[in-house]
Amino acid sequence: MDITDLVLAILHHLLVFSLAGIIGAEFVLVRGDLAAATLKRLAGIDRHYGIIAALIIIVGVCRVFFGLKGWEFYVYNWVFWAKMVAFATVGLLSIVPTIRFISWNRQASGNPSFAVPAAELASVKNYVRAEGFIFLLIPVFAAAMARGYGY
Repeated sequence: MDITDLVLAILHHLLVFSLAGIIGAEFVLVRGDLAAATLKRLAGIDRHYGIIAALIIIVGVCRVFFGLKGWEFYVYNWVFWAKMVAFATVGLLSIVPTIRFISWNRQASGNPSFAVPAAELASVKNYVRAEGFIFLLIPVFAAAMARGYGY
């Protein structure tokens, strides 16, 4: 029995669930009245989003090369690539909210009466919704891969 594969799988799953929680937290916090404290919290949560996403990539690459299935299972599996496209799409969608959170936080720090423009808030909320929706495809593809689909 290979403990490396087990540890990598556990880490990968915990990180992915953590990322789901962060997307959920951002969705809940992005609402009509964003106080300075909430903006600071959003910026901090989003920083963790980036860290966890990077760790998911690192652990995922380790699973490909050091896991029991071998790299050939992944490289030639269309479901794996669909999962990667979904993950990359979520990452790309997160860019706009990240930029806005940083900008809003800076503006609120310099101006206590700063209010997030309604159009920007609505835009960010739509991006976070899209992230959440596409993120749901990742476990669907993962479950299909675990059952041998796509290979």
